[in-house]
Amino acid sequence: MRMKAVAVALGLICLGGAAACSRASSSGAGGAAAPAEVTTLKVDNQGSLDMDVYVVRVPAGQRIRLGTATAATVTKMTIPSDVLIGANTSLRFIADPIGGIRPSVSSSILVTRGDEVTLQIPPR
Repeated sequence: MRMKAVAVALGLICLGGAAACSRASSSGAGGAAAPAEVTTLKVDNQGSLDMDVYVVRVPAGQRIRLGTATAATVTKMTIPSDVLIGANTSLRFIADPIGGIRPSVSSSILVTRGDEVTLQIPPR
């Protein structure tokens, strides 16, 4: 089993903090990921506001809602398989605070089918 980790900063414009994305992937024999693997996003929302979470394919993709990350909890969401194209897809994540002013956008991160990406939203 092979594990990968990548850290990406997410500037929280309206919350004045920073968050991080990382990913872990496991590949099958020969280093190729199994096509039936589910790609997930784990949101560690340490903030005091619930967040609507979206994924966007880079450079200019459609914003797709993944779900709501409740404040002060860890929420697991599935990234739809049709968002991922080819071996690696560059994605950005948007955390839009419910009742807040502005959404926050992550830097782009390369995601492979079967990865688990972690988005950490720090407390204010």
